[in-house]
Amino acid sequence: MHIKVSRDVFRLAQVFTISRGSRTEANVLTVRITDGQHEGWGECVPYARYDETLESVTAEIEGLPDDLTRAALQDLLPAGAARNAVDCALWDLEAKRAGKRAWELAGLPAPGPEITAYTLSLDSPGKMQAQAAENAYRPLLKIKLGTPDDMPRLEAVRAGAPNAKIIVDANEGWSAEVYADLAPHLVRLGVALVEQPLPAGEDDALIGLDRPVPVCADESCHDRASLPKLKDKYDVINIKLDKAGGLTEALALRSEGLAQGYDIMIGCMVGSSLAMAPAVLLAQGAMVTDLDGPLLLGEDRDVPLQFDAAGVHPSNAALWG
Repeated sequence: MHIKVSRDVFRLAQVFTISRGSRTEANVLTVRITDGQHEGWGECVPYARYDETLESVTAEIEGLPDDLTRAALQDLLPAGAARNAVDCALWDLEAKRAGKRAWELAGLPAPGPEITAYTLSLDSPGKMQAQAAENAYRPLLKIKLGTPDDMPRLEAVRAGAPNAKIIVDANEGWSAEVYADLAPHLVRLGVALVEQPLPAGEDDALIGLDRPVPVCADESCHDRASLPKLKDKYDVINIKLDKAGGLTEALALRSEGLAQGYDIMIGCMVGSSLAMAPAVLLAQGAMVTDLDGPLLLGEDRDVPLQFDAAGVHPSNAALWG
C-alpha cells in the first residue's frame, strides 16, 4: 500500500473565536491510502492544545510502514490526529475493498440523521445575541465561553434564541468556584450541558462538587486510558476522532464509556465533511451531537455531508465509508 498525506485549507464562513484565539481558515491534513486498485481517505486537524502541528503530524504519518493494517496501527501511533486520519482512511479502504459500507463492517445498524449543535463564536454580548437570533431556528446551539465576563454573553444568547436548547463550552476557562457561582444561572437559562469548565490538569476540584447542570469531559477525555481519571468528576464524555485517534478507538471508547455510566457527546474540530463522516456513525443515539464543522466553513469537499432540519446525515459512499 502507498500512504500519501497532503495539506488542505478551507476558508471559514466567518471569523471563529474561542477563549484561546481566533481563526479565519481550517488547516487540515488529508491522508490517502491506495492498494493499487482502491483508495481510502481520511482527514485530521492537528491541534496545538495537544502539542500537534501540521508538520509533526505529517512526519508521524510519513513514518508508517507500507504494509499497514488497522490493527497494527493502534500500536504504531498514539491517540491523536495522525492516527485518526490513517485509521479512518483504512476504514474507507476496507469498505471499498469489501463493496460494503463502513457501518456494516463495524457491525453497526444502518445510521440515520442526528440533530447537531451549531456553535456560536465567542464575541461581545451584542454580537452573540445577533448570532443567536440569526440561528434561533436551530434546535441546539453551542456557546463558546470561558472568560470572566460570560454571564452577559449567556443572557444575550438566550434573549436572541429563546426556544433553542443551549450547551456551553468553557474551553477550560473557569474554576470550580466560577462554575458553582454560575450553576444557578445556567439552570435558570436552560443550559443543558457544560463542556470542560476546568483545565484538564485541575479537574480534581469537580469531585464532590454539586453539578445541577451535567458536566462533560472534553480536554480531559481522549481514549479509553482517560476513563479512570474521570470518575466522580464528569457526567458525560465528549468523543472526538482527533483525540481518540480514529474510529477504531472511538467506537471502543463509546462502548466502554456507556458501560461505565457516562452519557455520550460526539464532537469535532473545525474540519470538512470528510472529517465528520466517520463521526456520524459514532453519533447514533448520542446524548449530544456536535458535528457542525462543515457548517462553519465557506467551502467544503466536493461531495459534502447533507445538513437539514433532520440534522447531519450519514455520508454518501462517494465521500467516505
